Amino acid sequence: LAINSIPVKDTLYEEGPRVHRAVSVFQLYVQPWLAELVGSALFIFTGCMSVIENGQDTGSLQPALAHGLALGIVIALLGEISGGHFNPAVSVSVCLVGGLNIILLIPYIAAQLCGGLIGASLAKVISPPQNYFNTSGGAFNTVKDRAQLWPAIIAEVVMTLFLTLSVCMGAVNSKTRTFLAPFCIGLTVTADVLAGGAISGACMNPARAFGPAAVAHYWTYHWIYWVGPMIGALLTGTLIRLMLGDERIRLLLK
Repeated sequence: LAINSIPVKDTLYEEGPRVHRAVSVFQLYVQPWLAELVGSALFIFTGCMSVIENGQDTGSLQPALAHGLALGIVIALLGEISGGHFNPAVSVSVCLVGGLNIILLIPYIAAQLCGGLIGASLAKVISPPQNYFNTSGGAFNTVKDRAQLWPAIIAEVVMTLFLTLSVCMGAVNSKTRTFLAPFCIGLTVTADVLAGGAISGACMNPARAFGPAAVAHYWTYHWIYWVGPMIGALLTGTLIRLMLGDERIRLLLK
């Protein structure tokens, strides 16, 4: 009886701000994390399968198209929720140019790595064992000896620079931002894989490297796919902050 005696408008007045705060927290923090987790899982699943089931006569074409198309699609679908990173190197570069709250950087990277594990695990479940073994589960196994190290590292730096520049200039920088950003980013990945797949595997994404490496237990020269992409991301952030960014982003000569 005491509860029923409370006027409805007073109850709404008391509960309304709490509900609003809960919705705000979900939309600002939880939903973007979930979008990065789901998008990374779908992208990395597609990427791993394109390598595991790649025919001998297609070379880099099948992985290039699969990675580029999958990335463009998940960015178009989930980009309005989280920004559509699905890549720790992209998150670092976007954070450096002011497009991501630094509080979200570590949760984003954690979501991307978890998504990588999920995507690579799904690829293992449905792949024929022989194909999975022959391709190391879609892990990056292009670099076999020390003579290939520097070419592979430089390739990863340059290709990640190209990718993160496409993201930051196409989706963050107000002067160059375009609704074609998902298309441009997907094409950049396709071009990079076609250009550098034979040199380093064209990873550009530590989460894409981590997922299948952990599931297949293949860690040979895995560090290349963290060092190269992160250096590329730092270079992109520096270029945009110092020279290429708009007045809001640029630190010099405003």
